[in-house]
Amino acid sequence: MPTIFAKIIRGEIPGDIVYQDDLVTAFRDINPAAPTHILIVPNKVIPTVNDLTPEDEATAGRMLLTAKKIAEQEGVAEDGYRLIINCNKHGRQEVFHLHMHIIGGRQLGPMDVKI
Repeated sequence: MPTIFAKIIRGEIPGDIVYQDDLVTAFRDINPAAPTHILIVPNKVIPTVNDLTPEDEATAGRMLLTAKKIAEQEGVAEDGYRLIINCNKHGRQEVFHLHMHIIGGRQLGPMDVKI
């Protein structure tokens, strides 16, 4: 069963895509926790961090470099931002398609928050 993120990547459902290449896609969160809240997902469905393999190393690295690029484009790089990857139930992962949150645009609160 395809995830909602896979459907956004393939253009089957709308998403406010801010970046896409051969390995990753980034789009605005539909329920933002801050003025800037963007998700970066691998184009290949990888359910969790635990499912990464050595073959996914380039994709994982691209996620981080894309976060840097988007933070600069969104104007949050200088003041700062947070990158979050939730993993499995206790990590509060809700969509089982690996994704990284870029959150910024204001002073952020404590780390133990639901996103």
